[in-house]
Amino acid sequence: MTTRIWTETGFVADDSWVIETEETKAGGNERPILKLADFLAAAEAGGEGLGVLIAPADDVTALAPHLDRIALVALAFPAFNDGRAFSHASLLRARLGYSGEVRAVGDVLIDQVPHMLRCGIDSFAVTNATALQRLAEGRLPGIDHHYQPTARPATKAGGYSWRRVS
Repeated sequence: MTTRIWTETGFVADDSWVIETEETKAGGNERPILKLADFLAAAEAGGEGLGVLIAPADDVTALAPHLDRIALVALAFPAFNDGRAFSHASLLRARLGYSGEVRAVGDVLIDQVPHMLRCGIDSFAVTNATALQRLAEGRLPGIDHHYQPTARPATKAGGYSWRRVS
């Protein structure tokens, strides 16, 4: 299963981030993405420029005192029907004011990418074959009307279906 990193400017050729597990460790020119507990321990010890993996059940607000030391927040999407990471992205951007890279990892499907972008996610670790093909072709599905504003405003005026303009 091939994983490719995609941003709105296209696929990234040389991504150095590695999600650390017991079997996989960052080495050489790679940069670690640590589980929340491991990240908090490293941050308390003075670590900077680290990445952190936020699982659906994690409390993203625990990152608040360390936001200036985080280079990347990876939000886990373990299954299509688990949308808690959407809330994590919104909290990071709107409430906590995080301006660094937020990456979706796990079950990233093409239909969810526009919603993820609106919540403040700006990079995607994509393994789904259909999503990889559609992104390579530049065929990102669009959303004409939105029910509410999010971390990323609508691109055209009148893009919110609930907003009345006189």
